[in-house]
Amino acid sequence: PGEEVITLMWSFVVSIYSIGGLLGSLSAGYLSVRFGRKKTMLFANIPALLSAALMGLSWLCGSFEMIIAGRLFSGVCGGLALNIHLMYAGECAPRQLRGLIAVTASTAIAVGKFVGFALGLREVLGVDALWPVLMAANAVPALVQLLTLPFFPDSPRYLLIDKKDKEGCIKAVKQLWGDGDHMAEIDDMMAEQEVIRGEKVKSICDLFRDKAVRWQLITLFLVSSCMQLIGVNVV
Repeated sequence: PGEEVITLMWSFVVSIYSIGGLLGSLSAGYLSVRFGRKKTMLFANIPALLSAALMGLSWLCGSFEMIIAGRLFSGVCGGLALNIHLMYAGECAPRQLRGLIAVTASTAIAVGKFVGFALGLREVLGVDALWPVLMAANAVPALVQLLTLPFFPDSPRYLLIDKKDKEGCIKAVKQLWGDGDHMAEIDDMMAEQEVIRGEKVKSICDLFRDKAVRWQLITLFLVSSCMQLIGVNVV
């Protein structure tokens, strides 16, 4: 193919990840309520492993389309996992550690980027013979999560508010936080359950119309927009 076609294919490989991320993010809310935080996080590993298989085998099959498809599935995993991780970690953490636990997402992203840069060096995997291995490296964290996450309980808040399973909530709290007195936290969740009883799930349009969260939305929008201007995407 000519140079213009190669540039177009390369652009698809790079940008399709964002399309997958959008699809994953849009489905995160529904899946987290329908199946629970834990099951959705386990489900997010399926597109991760599928993307690793497609990209890792693309050289053997001589197919750049497999790289594009793999990047799409990898983006779906990223969009799902980032949203659900924040939800699951925040709901599983005790109140005094909630902010600290939520920061682990940003820390994990920074560590992941550093590992990706390090593995991409020519002295490691950034050579012609090993780049398929580099492209399939995201299978490693997916497999680790698949092997370890089943031993963790689901989110106490999900069990109490979405599934109405008070016994399951108490059991999950004790498994996560120990055998101390955690009734104050459980009472807070029950109070929240009473407040939202009978309210329908908000759509994106409802969220933009809700004046109670308007300043929070503006703040998040500004921070997310500025993140695109700090140079990290260029790097």
